[in-house]
Amino acid sequence: MSKYLKYTKNFYVLGTLFFIFWMFFIDSNNVVNQFKLSSKLSELNDQKEFYIERKEIIKAEREELMSNPELLEKFAREKYLMKKKTEDLYVIVEK
Repeated sequence: MSKYLKYTKNFYVLGTLFFIFWMFFIDSNNVVNQFKLSSKLSELNDQKEFYIERKEIIKAEREELMSNPELLEKFAREKYLMKKKTEDLYVIVEK
């Protein structure tokens, strides 16, 4: 027991223990926060990959729509309920 008491009086041991305690529990960049930030970064990277893939799909669909006028007209009629001046539009809602 006296062997351990000898080390607790040493300035370098106390300083090192205080530094370790400070870095693990008190500092704004402590281990717990680093773990949370790391998991958040991983989640955001996954979302980034999803949105990049979704962006590519949307770009391909847009190119297809802009190159084909009949497909563009069909899309406008179905999605935005657009019509020609001489037409009547009836929307049937299923319950």
